[in-house]
Amino acid sequence: MKTFKKILFWSLVTFTVIQFIPTDKSNKPVDHKINFIDLKKTPPKVTELLKGACYDCHSDETVYPKYAYIAPFSWSVKSHVNEGREHLNFSVWGKYNDNLKKSMLEKSVQTIEDHSMPFPGYVVYHEKANLRKADRALLIQYFEGLLKSKAY
Repeated sequence: MKTFKKILFWSLVTFTVIQFIPTDKSNKPVDHKINFIDLKKTPPKVTELLKGACYDCHSDETVYPKYAYIAPFSWSVKSHVNEGREHLNFSVWGKYNDNLKKSMLEKSVQTIEDHSMPFPGYVVYHEKANLRKADRALLIQYFEGLLKSKAY
């Protein structure tokens, strides 16, 4: 019993101490002249889907959930957001060159089709990210339309 109490005590101390390790959850200001939704004059339904399923990890408009303020979950959330922004950041779409835009749209279509995005773990806690078959089809159709017209 003594060992269990020691383990519990030190676990609680560690958990408390790691709460003081900060994670930066600030967003850069969004320039609407280069933001994907504004730049492409994206239709409202597509905008709603992108904001609900993609923008938390793939833009500078991240809305952090309550659990993102508790370590060690905060570290994981911030890591996912940073990685998402590295691969595609809709907030800086206008700064990408055409080859990169084309590649990102193609990759977006692929990840929507194979259900690898949004992450299944993300969908569990974010109802709007749970894309139905029709939602996926609409996003794919929109992205493929941009690819075909070369209007990226």
